[in-house]
This record gives sequence, structure tokens and C-alpha cells, in this order.
Amino acid sequence: MTRIEGTVALVTGGNRGLGKALVSELLTRGAARVYAAARDPRTVVADDPRVVPLRLDVTSDDDARAAVDAAGDVQVLVNNAGGLVSASFLDSPIDDVRTEFETNFYGPLRVTRAFVPVIEANGGGHLLNVHSVLSWLAISGSYSASKAALWSQTNSLRLELRERGIGVTGLHSAYIDTDMAAEVTAPKSAPGDVARLAFDAVEAGEFEVLVDDVSRQVKAGLAGDVGALYPQLAAS
Repeated sequence: MTRIEGTVALVTGGNRGLGKALVSELLTRGAARVYAAARDPRTVVADDPRVVPLRLDVTSDDDARAAVDAAGDVQVLVNNAGGLVSASFLDSPIDDVRTEFETNFYGPLRVTRAFVPVIEANGGGHLLNVHSVLSWLAISGSYSASKAALWSQTNSLRLELRERGIGVTGLHSAYIDTDMAAEVTAPKSAPGDVARLAFDAVEAGEFEVLVDDVSRQVKAGLAGDVGALYPQLAAS
């Protein structure tokens, strides 16, 4: 278990949406410093002296190395930055699929590999990876596939990091009320509520946190027949 109070954290994509809410929740829980990472650190609203804007494009090896140099005191890493391409496997350019994986799978992996030695040297800590209910529901092309791959990566990292004093939590949610879901009319969770549940899980040492009923229902559905998750497969 990792208590947030007094720790130093880094949140990728910490400039808006869920990332901004995660930064705010860390501060509420007494984090000593929070690096709010973004491709353009000028977009980070640092209205608390504990917030440190940090340049970090998760697709860049150079940025990951520079972030480690700038933030060598990190104990809690939140991989929140992600992209939403939702490329079709049949009709979209292959490069669009690669772009999605570069951001949603290799990005978190790149940042995690860079910061694991830092977290370990600082006495251990925690990794929080932001997934999606679409990790388990393949209705969004390359986005679903990249999030499914990230879910598997998280499960593997949990095993590898156990002996290094680093806990791992995966966060799954359906729609969140951010710019990314601005056009969605379905029910949406408030970013602040998601952030609160996420760090409740981190502090409790939970492996996963399922934010809403949709995520819980879909996760439970994995044990059933494929046709139950995809009713469109039923014969007309």
C-alpha cells in the first residue's frame, strides 16, 4: 500500500481532463510535489506551488530520459496520457493503428521503464495505469486493441514489479465527462470522482479499480459467451 501524503508523483497528460483531476486529487491527499506532464507544459495550470509543469511526449525516448533527469524524486507514476484514433483494422491506414499503439501501449511502457529505477531507488512506490472499459470490449478498433494490450502489460508489470517494492493498479472506466467525450450523450462519470476512486484503490493496494457499473458488467461478461458481449453477432 502507498499513502499519497508526503509522496512525489508524476501524472502524464496532467494538463486537462482526467489528468488534471488526478493532479488535483493528489494535492488534496497531501502529495509533496506533483509533476504535471504534458507535450506542452505551458498548458499546465500550476495554481499550487507543489505543481511542477513538465514537458513529456510519451512517444519520445528523449523526453522520457529528460523527464527522469528533471524528476528524480518520483515515487508514484500515473500513466494517463493517451490518444483516441479508433482506426478501423480493415479500412484505415496501418500507420493510424501504429500511432494508437505508440501512444496507448508503448507510451506508458516507455515512461514506466524510465521511471521504475527511480521509484525503486526512492524506496518503492506505485504505478497507476489508466485503461478503459474498452480494454475488454472491442468496439473501437485500434483504440480498444491498444487498451487491451495495455491491460495485459499492466498485469505483467504487476508481477515483475512486486519484488521491487512497486505496487500496480489498473483503472477502468466507461465514459468520463471530459473534452474527449464532449459529444457523448450516454451517462458519464465526473473526472474528480474517477480520480478519488483511483487513489482510494492505490492507497488500499488494490490491483484494479472499476469506476462504474458499465465497467463492472463488461468485466464480468468476459467469463461468458462471446455472443453475450457482442449481441450484434446474433443471427438476424
